[in-house]
Amino acid sequence: MTTLIRHPYLDHPGPIPFAHRGGAADGLENTVFQFRRAVELGYRYIETDVHATADGKLVAFHDETLDRVTDGAGRIADLFWSDVSHARVAGREPVPLFEELLETFPEVRWNVDIKAEPALHPLLDLLERTDSWNRVCVGSFSEKRVVRAQHLAGPRLATSFGTRGVLNLRLRSWGAPLPVRRSAIAAQVPEEQSGVPVVDRRFVSAAHARGVQVHVWTINEADRMHRLLDLGVDGIMTDHIDTLREVMVERGVWA
Repeated sequence: MTTLIRHPYLDHPGPIPFAHRGGAADGLENTVFQFRRAVELGYRYIETDVHATADGKLVAFHDETLDRVTDGAGRIADLFWSDVSHARVAGREPVPLFEELLETFPEVRWNVDIKAEPALHPLLDLLERTDSWNRVCVGSFSEKRVVRAQHLAGPRLATSFGTRGVLNLRLRSWGAPLPVRRSAIAAQVPEEQSGVPVVDRRFVSAAHARGVQVHVWTINEADRMHRLLDLGVDGIMTDHIDTLREVMVERGVWA
């Protein structure tokens, strides 16, 4: 059962399919090319990450450095946008500015992982300038960073739990009387962590009892997708966007 919609970001019929980095399995993660492919498949929720360059430009990129997925090198925080803009993912696609993505895909809602502290204020400034509050949910492994973002932006900003919030929710599902941040709209979690199951019926029930959705990452196999949907999760993030679409079409929940 899908939980109560607590923020316009979650206004979606049925379980939400998220294209993780646009569909990272294709090798062109976090590029306009890959995001467009996801949109053409019917995805309206896309997960991405943001870093800030040395001159304060907000780029959609997962890693701290350019080295792994581009033909460039160096820490993004140490480089100017003029340098980052010349790097090519898989040797062919440019690194996009997050502002460019908001403009290019006006129908898309973005799940944004703030990868480093210097990206926080540029992101909030961009959301204010473009009035994109209803289109973005902010997450981070750092609970403090997410709470700080919420404090600065207020309830207009959708946020998920950080690591501590997820842990407290997991322990509450086992009966421990721990506090859970009320402002979060979602628990975005792995299926398991270090061999310990995170997502089961008790966890989903504990989240739903608090009006919180459960979005699970990063699920790439059809059987796991079916199992999680059977548990009643509210969203799945995947690198394999064709597979998730096929599963949800088969189940009659592809909106």
